Amino acid sequence: MPITMLKTGDIVTIQRISGSDAVRQHLGELGFVAGTEVKIVSNTNGNVIVLVKDSRVALDRSMAMRVIVF
Repeated sequence: MPITMLKTGDIVTIQRISGSDAVRQHLGELGFVAGTEVKIVSNTNGNVIVLVKDSRVALDRSMAMRVIVF
């Protein structure tokens, strides 16, 4: 399921990143790689702020839809 479906406080593990090579590389540089645990800090209308590798990262809805978690 995409990370946009989660609610504040949820802790999940990234399963995969979808999208073009450039998008996957950009998200990977931000710390979004398969197997990484993330915590949802805020989710407002699909725009999310997550805690990943001790950093807070904000993603708009289109980017957040590419982060698939379980």
